[in-house]
This record gives sequence, C-alpha cells and structure tokens, in this order.
Amino acid sequence: MKRWVWPTLLVLVLVVAAWLRLTHIDWDEYHHFHPDERYISWVATTIEWPDDLATGLTPNRSSFNPFYWPPDASGGGVGVFQDRPRDFAYGHLFLYLGVAASDLVNQIGPSLIPYLPDNWFLTTDILNARLQGPYEHITIVGRALAAIMDLGTIVLLYLLGKRLYHPAVGLLAGSFLALNVMHIQLSHFFTSDPFMTFFVVLALLGLVSAIDRRLSMTQRIIWLLVGAAAVGFAVGNKFSAVMLLLPLALTVWWMGAARKRQDGTDIELPGLSLSKRVLMLVLTGVIALVAFTVTNPFAVLDNTCSTDLGLIEFGPFQLENLSTGSCYFKNVFTQQRMVSGESDLPFVRQYAGTLPWLYHMEMQIKWGMGPVLGLLAFLGLAWAIYHAVRALWQDDGFTWSVPLTARPHWVILAWVVPFFLTTGGFYVKFMRYLQPIVPFLMLYAAAMLWQIKRPKLRALAITACLLFTALYALSFVNMYNTPHSWVDASKWIYRHVEPGAVILGESWDDQMPIALVVDDQYRTANQYQIAQTTWLLGTEDGDNEAKVIQNLASIAAADFVTLASNRVYGVVPRQPERYPYSSQFYEMLFDGSLGYDLAYVTNRSPNLAGIHLQPDMFTWAEVDAPRFVSDYFEAQGGVNWGRVDESFTVYDQPLVLIFENKDRLSAESMRALFVDPPDFPDHVQE
Repeated sequence: MKRWVWPTLLVLVLVVAAWLRLTHIDWDEYHHFHPDERYISWVATTIEWPDDLATGLTPNRSSFNPFYWPPDASGGGVGVFQDRPRDFAYGHLFLYLGVAASDLVNQIGPSLIPYLPDNWFLTTDILNARLQGPYEHITIVGRALAAIMDLGTIVLLYLLGKRLYHPAVGLLAGSFLALNVMHIQLSHFFTSDPFMTFFVVLALLGLVSAIDRRLSMTQRIIWLLVGAAAVGFAVGNKFSAVMLLLPLALTVWWMGAARKRQDGTDIELPGLSLSKRVLMLVLTGVIALVAFTVTNPFAVLDNTCSTDLGLIEFGPFQLENLSTGSCYFKNVFTQQRMVSGESDLPFVRQYAGTLPWLYHMEMQIKWGMGPVLGLLAFLGLAWAIYHAVRALWQDDGFTWSVPLTARPHWVILAWVVPFFLTTGGFYVKFMRYLQPIVPFLMLYAAAMLWQIKRPKLRALAITACLLFTALYALSFVNMYNTPHSWVDASKWIYRHVEPGAVILGESWDDQMPIALVVDDQYRTANQYQIAQTTWLLGTEDGDNEAKVIQNLASIAAADFVTLASNRVYGVVPRQPERYPYSSQFYEMLFDGSLGYDLAYVTNRSPNLAGIHLQPDMFTWAEVDAPRFVSDYFEAQGGVNWGRVDESFTVYDQPLVLIFENKDRLSAESMRALFVDPPDFPDHVQE
C-alpha cells in the first residue's frame, strides 16, 4: 500500500475515537458525580500562576501548591478552605495542564465565539459562552483535555506498532484502543489516568526507538532523551509510573551499535562501554528527575507534612520507623496503604475475597474491553511473552544475551509484566489501575492477529473483533443519551414526595435528591429531612448492637430510603462475619419484611437496538433482587452481563432504588426479625 494510505486511515480512526470520547462529556450535567474528579476540580479552582517567584515557591503561601490551601484562596464562587494543608493523592502535571487549558480557552473564547454557532457545545461550554464558574468550566475543559490526551495515545500506539511490526499492526492496535470502552469512559473524567497513560506510551516509544538499529546513533540518543523525559512526566501524573525506570535501564544497557553480515544476520558491534553506560544511565535518570521536578515542584519543595510512615512493605522488603516531611511522599504512602488493604476503608471493602490478577482479567473481558477484544488482549500478552522468551533459545541452546531483534519487545514487557504483576496483586482492584498497560495489550492483540498466515482467516478474525468491539463501544456511548440515574431519581422525589418527608440515604454514598430545576422551579434537598444509615460507617467497625438500634430507629422514622448505588448492599452481605446484622437488613429490605416497598427504580446502561447490558448488582452480594427490579430489567429487554466492578458503574451508570415506608413498623418490631449470630465476635459487641 502507498505510504499515504496508513496516515489517512489513522485520521479516520481518530475521527471515530474523538466522537466516542467527546460526545456527552457533560454526562453528569455538571453535578460533579465523580468524587475524585470533584476534588481535583475543587483544588484546581485555587491554582493560579503566582504573582512573584518568592511567593510562588513558598509552600504555605503559593497559589501553585496542590498540597496547601493558599491564605487568600478563592474558588470563584465555590467555597474553599484557606491557609491549611490539603491532601492531593496525584501528581501535579495533569492538574496544571487542566488549569492552563481552562485559562487558555477563557482568553481566546471571546475572540472565537462571535464566529461560531450559538448552540454548539464548543461555543457554550468549552469556550464558556454561558459564563460558567471556574468549578464547572475547569471540569469540562479537563474532560476534553483528557479525551485529547487519549487521542494522542492512539497516535503514539500507531507509531509504536509501525516501528515494532508493521503499519497495519499499528493501525489495528490504534483501532482497538479507539473502541476500547474503558478508555472511552475514562476520557469522560478529568483524572490523572489518561494523562499518565499518554506519557507511558510516549516513554516506551522513545525507548524502543533508542535501540532501533535502523536509526543513526544521534537519532537514537535523541529518542532516548525523549523517553527519559516522558518517564519523568508519567511519574509526574501518577507515582506508579516509577516502574518505567526498569525499561529505561534496559534501554541504556542495550545502547550499542549493530550491522548486518553478508549472510543477512545481525551482529552487535561494541557499543557504549560500561562506564559510558553508567554515565548515560545517570544522565537519563537526571533528565527524568528534572522533568518530574519541573512539573511537580512541590513534590520537592513542600516538606511541611511531618508524618510517621511506620512500617512500609515493598514485596519482600520492609522498612520500619520511617518518617518524612514530604507532603508528596505522605500522599504516596497513604495511597500505598489503601491499595494494599492495610487501610481498612469502607469504599475498598468491595474487594474482599477477589482473586489477584484474575479479577482484573474478568472485569476487563466483561466490561472494560468486551469479551472478544478482552480475550484477544490477554492471549496477545501470553503470545508476546512466549515469543520474547523463545528468542532466548538459539541454535546452540539457551542464551542470556537477548537477540537484537527481541530487545524492543523485552523493553515493553519490562513495563507491562511487572506493572500487571504488581498492580494486579493489590487488594484494591479498580479497573482504571490497568489503563497504563491497556494500549500494549491492544498492540499484542493486533500483532497476534496479523501473524495469522491465512489471509481470509486473518481478515475474518480482525473483522469480527472490530465489529463486536465497535458495537459494544456504540452501546456504551448510547448510554449517555439517557439522563443520569441520580438526576432522574431526584426528579421523581421532587414530584412525588411531599416537602418535610424524612428521606434516609446511606453513609459512603451520594445523597438523594440533588439540587435541580424541576418544572421550572429550583428545588433542593433542604425541603426534606435528610438522614443516613451507618451500616458501612467506620474505618474498623463491623456491626454491633448500638449500630443496629441506631439504624433501625432511623429506618422506622423515615418515609423513604434511597439506595443511590450498590456501594453498601454490594459489600456487607458478602461479609456476614463482619456484618451479620447489616447483611440481614438488606435481605429484609428487599423482600419487604421491614414494611418498605420499592417505589421507584432507575438506571442507565450500555444499550443498542433495545438490548441493555445489565450488570448484576445482586447475585455476587448473595441477595435476591426486589421483584420490582427484576420486572424493570425484563421490561428493558436487558441481558444479564454478570457481576461488575463498582468503579465501572457507580460514577456514570448507578442503579438507584427508592423504598417507601408503607407498614410503619416500629424499631422494636424490626429488631425482632433479626437473627442474633451465636458466635458474634466480642470486639464488635456492645
């Protein structure tokens, strides 16, 4: 094929990818339903370029420090704190990019708006013709920027596939990534993951190019420096990218020269000496550190968070009695405790009993990629590992010297395999944690398919994968045509629940109703009496008698109980030893034993041609769905797609259940329905 054909096809792929990522980026109607994004945007409202260098570099005075609320912090209409520390569990770079992009469009918007259609989303929201406050505008611009970064990742993946295999492989890998549902979903959130993934792929493209024997040494050194800087930028978005140091070290070690013999085989010429390799390793490390420091200045400057880190474990290694003043490392180690399960936080208890690595694979195959692409992705990873290891067997037996042609593949696997083994082994298994290796899984799937020798069979396999994945991607984006469940449920409450009613929500979940304009009137939850159950509350508490009495008193006094998602009932019934009463509560709430009837149910889910892919919120939790829910799903024409990771559904597609107190049972009557466990642990008894 002519050279211009591949870039042309890539442009078409990018057009499709852009539509999938940029459509409905106002998916929550600016209610900020994603908690991480909500906090990031809140912090971003106070990030400003400092007036002078001295103030800008002073941690407790700078308006550029994510770890501290500035003394004169102003959220532009949103309440913020002033002159106090704040936690920020991410790198600085994506935050600065989002703020800079928001400021840029605010500056150029007034000049462009007169020349654009009035009702364009670009005009009204991105360029801010409707004069949104900073909190909303930073969010929507940040989402658009996340989508653009993901488009950039597709381009980089195409270039990587072209360099390693063939332009067709690069294009196919880019097409798979363009249709990847998890990437599409994460492109709708202003969070660090799409930014980190972009720089990870850029880093590995640079490192692979640095050992490409077809390039001159000057070109290879330039690529090495690009890769080293990208390593720093990747870590500057999220600390877990620090594992890129391994492929960086491998690349420096293999920075030799090569030539072809007359028989066509490659031989390695003496390249950089050991001393030069060490020097180059130091130089690339310094470049990565400088790139990180420039984009994360307060990771170095802010040492005001004196913290005892206690025991820190890195696999078999343990460090005791550590303390640090670094706010950056304080946040890193806090996150490390969370993902390891050491910090017993309610929102991660959903992962009790999940299998390392296999749970991640299940969620990606079912939901993140879809079954066809998901299976091909992990088979492709196994295929790539097999061929990399097989390259060590030469005609004269096994060798520890990796052949020249296999080295680029080993560089990529030096990122993918350790990252998957480490991240997949965490107690906490949010699906987004795998995003930094997903582009390479797409690459391996594409390369494996391209190796099929029979052209018709290869074309059939590629077509089937693209077709099924495209249909799944289309069904996912089609979901956003339906209003968010929390918006829909709130409208129902305002229209059907009398003011003054007691509405009982749940701790660790969003509260209904949200503030809305309903029937041309601005309505807020202040017109109701809002309270919460506390079944999941407490970082170490299970159930006890006091909790049961308190919650049943609230339930007896309430008019309605709202379950905004499965954040609680999807967890406590699976842990009856810890929650013997809470688990019974949801069983009896769902079957009507507590005198509550299900009055309203709503959700949105991937759908196409009237068929909905319904996640199963109940079977894994070992509770029976209320009859009303079963009828609701049946009326939708839903297909039960099995259990789902909470993080995939809770932000943009939660199932909402609203129960009405019909029988008005007393707390004592409800308490009599509970079976007291005979061996209830002493440490949680009253």
